[in-house]
Amino acid sequence: MKRGPKPKGKVKLLWSSKFAYAIGLLTADGCLLNDGRHLNFTSTDKAQVQLFKKGLGLKTKLGVKYSGAGNLAYQTQFGDVLFYQFLLGIGLTPAKSKTLTSLKIPGEYFIDFLRGYFDGDGCSYSYYDPKFKNSYRFYISFISASPPFLDWLRGEIEALMGIRGFINGYRNKSYVQLKYSKKEAIVLRKNMYYRTGV
Repeated sequence: MKRGPKPKGKVKLLWSSKFAYAIGLLTADGCLLNDGRHLNFTSTDKAQVQLFKKGLGLKTKLGVKYSGAGNLAYQTQFGDVLFYQFLLGIGLTPAKSKTLTSLKIPGEYFIDFLRGYFDGDGCSYSYYDPKFKNSYRFYISFISASPPFLDWLRGEIEALMGIRGFINGYRNKSYVQLKYSKKEAIVLRKNMYYRTGV
C-alpha cells in the first residue's frame, strides 16, 4: 500500500513570546473546525488579526466578513493538520467555548499567553466612585463561557503573582468573569505588560 506524502505544517511549533500570545488570542477568538485540519481566527480589530498571523508566522490572506447585523470583522483561515493536532494536545478542542478546562502552557510563556487571552476576551475599566472622595476604581477582568477554565486561569495567576481575584456572573448570563480590582489589577497589568513593546 502506497503511503501519501506527510502533511506539511504552515506553523512552526516552537514556543516563544509571540507564539504564546497568538495561542492566547486563538483561545479567546479562534475556532477549530470539525474537519481536523482547518482553523479560523476572527476579530473586529484588524491589527489583532495581523498580530495573530505574525505570532504564528502565517502568510495567509486577511479576509473580511459581516455579521447578521452587518458588523464588519476581519479573519484569517488556514489548514494545518500538525498545528491542529498540537492544539488538541495542549487542551483546545472544536466548539471549545464551553468545554475549556486547562491548557498546557509552558510556565515561562504563561504571561504572554495570558496577555493574548486578555486582548481577545478581557477588558479593563476605571472610574471615580461619586460616593467617596478620591476613590479611584480600576478593574481588569477575563470573560469565558467555561467556569472550569476561569478556575484554572485564576489558579495559575495566583501561583505566579500571589493575587486571587474573584469569579462572578456577567451581564450575559451565558458567561462568567474573573475580575481583579485596584491593587491586584495593577499587579496584573505590570506582569502582562512587562516591557515596552509587548
